[in-house]
Amino acid sequence: MLEKTFYKSLLSHSFTIPVKVVYWDGKSAVYGNGEPQVTITFKEKIPIRDVTKNASIALGEAYMDGKIMIDGSIQKLIESAYESANSFMRSSKFRKFLPKQGHSEKESQSDVQSHYDVGNDFYKLWLDDTITYSCAYFTDGNRDNLTKAQEDKVHHILKKLDPKPGKTLLDIGCGWGTLMLTAAKEYGLKVTGVTLSEEQYRFVMNRIEDEGLQDVATVKLVDYRELGDQTWDYITSVGMFEHVGKENLGLYFKDVNRYLKNNGVALIHGITRQQGGAYNGWINKYIFPGGYIPGLEEMVGHIEENRMQIADMEMLRRHYQRTLEIWDANFNANRNQIQDMMGERFTRMWDLYLQACAASFESGNIDVIQFLITKGASGKNLPMTRDYMYQD
Repeated sequence: MLEKTFYKSLLSHSFTIPVKVVYWDGKSAVYGNGEPQVTITFKEKIPIRDVTKNASIALGEAYMDGKIMIDGSIQKLIESAYESANSFMRSSKFRKFLPKQGHSEKESQSDVQSHYDVGNDFYKLWLDDTITYSCAYFTDGNRDNLTKAQEDKVHHILKKLDPKPGKTLLDIGCGWGTLMLTAAKEYGLKVTGVTLSEEQYRFVMNRIEDEGLQDVATVKLVDYRELGDQTWDYITSVGMFEHVGKENLGLYFKDVNRYLKNNGVALIHGITRQQGGAYNGWINKYIFPGGYIPGLEEMVGHIEENRMQIADMEMLRRHYQRTLEIWDANFNANRNQIQDMMGERFTRMWDLYLQACAASFESGNIDVIQFLITKGASGKNLPMTRDYMYQD
């Protein structure tokens, strides 16, 4: 009886859409007016102490283990919870701060490898043809061609730098190499990529050799903090700073400043919260160990304190929502193969992760922002207007 009272209080005001809840005793209730758009079924009770300790971990694990079933769109359900002012996902009563996380070089390497070294074969099943694992950029009304949108994202980033042939670029967290190798082949830059993922390192090394780019492209399996005294004209870093941790964010920008030549330009792209920094317990435990989403004010402060200036800033929240929706559609189109490879629990976990992130972007709970940064007077060597960013 106590559990039922608790869950009724927890769920009855948590959604902006009508939701049906089927409890472990077979009884059900509809919360909200109208025909239910989503049905949540509890196969068994989830202990109250687990939910009050950390709701995201307790409920996420219950879904992974099949103790909770969801009929309908997980994205729509979670988006409505973020939209509801009275939701347990917004209430301070249910928010718990995580302990300080470790981000030594050894810990950072372990965190990255636990996520990205799941295997290239896994990522190839649901990413686009470029194997790009970050927010795409949808132009000209194109909402369906993910490969083109990822290629457009790379060009959008590189154009913002206003790059000059023969100059140098450092890509911190180079992934599978699409951005750095595009910069080398199409913009005439001499590029260096760094990653802590052995799978990504080997993949990029093979691409460099296969495409004959040894004279203009280098990839290093090294922590970005260990690059010595070398400096570059341009720096890109896409989806990287979310991994460094709150305590190291200022040091990350100190290193960006250290590696950037005077009057150099950097494009830093990543997930940022306009409402302030945050952790998510379930994502930190199962998806991105050590992850932290910084606040916008926090980011601007670290850029300024490291004697750099912002030349331009662009929010791409809706682009990441759409990217995730396509990823999840691709994921579920290959669900049986993924489940054979990774198991049912892992498959349920990743489907939840992709849809939950799409919901978080859709609701405005998180954003993705591109910061165009200069070392020296802001935009001193950049064109006077933003038109150059959109020229072919």
